[in-house]
Parts: sequence; C-alpha cells; structure tokens
Amino acid sequence: MKKILFFACLLTSMAAGAQDVDKSTVQTQANAAAAAKDDLKKVDTGDKEWNFSGVTGLNAAATGMVNWAAGGNNNVNGVIYARMRLLYHKNKIAWDTSLDTEYGMSYIDQTNDQVQKSNDKFNIASKLGYELSKGWYATALVGFRTQYALGRNYEGKGDDNPIISKMMAPAYTDVSIGLDWKPNDIFSVYISPIAGRFTTVMVSDDMNRKYENLYPMANGGLEQSLKDKYAVWKYDDNDKKDYSMNTRAELGFSLKGAINYSFSDLKVTTTLGLYTPYAWDKKEIGRNEHNVPQYRDNNRRIGNFDVDWDVALSYQFLKCLQATLSTSTRYYNGVKIEKDGYACERVQFKSILGVGVGYNF
Repeated sequence: MKKILFFACLLTSMAAGAQDVDKSTVQTQANAAAAAKDDLKKVDTGDKEWNFSGVTGLNAAATGMVNWAAGGNNNVNGVIYARMRLLYHKNKIAWDTSLDTEYGMSYIDQTNDQVQKSNDKFNIASKLGYELSKGWYATALVGFRTQYALGRNYEGKGDDNPIISKMMAPAYTDVSIGLDWKPNDIFSVYISPIAGRFTTVMVSDDMNRKYENLYPMANGGLEQSLKDKYAVWKYDDNDKKDYSMNTRAELGFSLKGAINYSFSDLKVTTTLGLYTPYAWDKKEIGRNEHNVPQYRDNNRRIGNFDVDWDVALSYQFLKCLQATLSTSTRYYNGVKIEKDGYACERVQFKSILGVGVGYNF
C-alpha cells in the first residue's frame, strides 16, 4: 500500500512539473511571437515613398615575403567603394538616382612606380518618370561618368609614364528621353530613341605645360593626345582631324537595363548600357596604287554600339565584414587602345575580388 501511495505521489509531481514546463515553453513562444510581430512592423514593405539602399566599404590586402623562392614583391592594396540608390515612388511619379564610385591604390616594394592607382570610377545617373500604364513610364534620364585622378600606363618610368586619362578627360554625359519599364523596384529596362551623348576631354593650359616634355605643345600637347585617344575631334573640309572642340556631341539610340536585388545578406547590382549614334562618318577619300578604296572613318556610326556593363556582388557576414566581387566591361567605338604596337578598339575588362569592412543598407 505504501508503495502504491509513493508511486501515485511521484506521478502527480511529474505531471505538475511537466505542466510548469509546458507553461514556460508556451510563454516563451508567445513572447517570441510578440517580438516577431513588432519586428514585422519595422520592415520596409516597399510602400514607402522613399527607399534608400546601397553598399559601402573598404577592401584591403597585404602580401609580405622573405626569401620567397618563387619571387614577387611585398605589396599593400586598398579600395574604398560605395554603390547607392535612392528611389522615390508616389502615385504616378518615379524618380531613381544611383551612384557608383570607387578609388583604389597599391604600394609595391620595388624600385620604380611604387605607388600605383588600381581603381578610379565616378558614375552618377538619375531618371525621372511619369507612369503611363502599369509599369511603363515616360522618362527623362541624365547620367555622368568620369574619374578622380590622373591615369597612367605604368612602365617603370615614374613621372614619364604615359598619361592615358584624368578627371574630365574623358567624361561622358548622357541626356535622353524614352520609355522605362519598371515592373518592380528590382528590375528596369529603359529604351530611348532620342539619346544625346557628350564626350568631353578638357586639359588645362598649366597641365599642358607641365607635361610638355612628354607631349610637345607643337604637337598639340597632352590635350590633343587625349582627344585623339577618345575620339574628341571631327573631320574638317579637307578630311583632316580638327581638335578645336572639347566635346563631341552625338544623337543616337540608347538601351539601358538594371537589376538591384537583395536577399538576406547578399546584394546583387548590375547595369548594362548600349548606345549607337545616328551617324555615318565614313567616306571614301581616294584609292591607293592598288586601286583599293581609302576611307576616313572613326567608327562612330549607327549600328556600332558602345557597351558599358557593370556587375557587383557583396555578401555581409559577421555584422561588419564583407566579401565583394565586381566586374566592369567596356567597348567604345573610336577609342583606340595600343597593344603590341597596334592601336585599335578593344574590349576592356576589369574585375575586383576582395574581403574587407563593409556595410549593406
């Protein structure tokens, strides 16, 4: 009998304890649900008029070697970058502005060209649209692209390395009117049959004089050298190159696509731009001794597309650390790049893979 009473008391105690555990578990889950509900109230559902997002950070790397048989140099690299987007959407008005900029430097433990520029970009674009029907907007777009600092081909010559670019040389300004298809805040395609492109090369007189030893003023100086490189010139009445203008203005067709997507700690941004001018700047100017036609031609004509394609992926981990991969692909008709003693249009490609301090927002 005593044993029966003991087991009865034991079971009753276990049931009471289990009930307390169940109550505690239920209460914990209820508190978690309430907290989740409060968090959901803070989530941007996309209904806000203004939406600001982006990624910014600093990637750095250092390599040190002592008696390294495979060779190499000690080096330090750093790139600071920012990619931001501000979107306004209310009623039938949509205003989308984006900034893509970066600057990088490298220090290499070597005799010449120890400090080198590795990255340099400043791109800003803004488009304002009025909704005509669901997802379709009549849109005006303005874009501007240039760089911050002097660019060189590093050939171990220090200050005598060839200069290939600088701020406002070149600079590209796009002004256009067209249709923008924006089915959501992630994806958009812009088509413009009325697109103006202004390619600018500006070099001050002081800079021309400073580098006269590399680019003699008698030959037009640094300014003419850069104008020739970026096709900022026109043919005169005698089919000779005229470098008197600082900006080449064109009217043409433009197509732009953009994706701006975020999932958890991953952010993907890509933009593709195509442009072709309404021109046919090709003219037969005679024949050689073999009766082969000779042309004046700068390849700036309809059907020859300029290409700008940028891709950027970033992944946030451990709150403040970030892994990034960015690529840039360019192809510009009329822009000559010398390689192996021969200058012609070439596909330009650059990629950056880095880990550093960053922040997604």
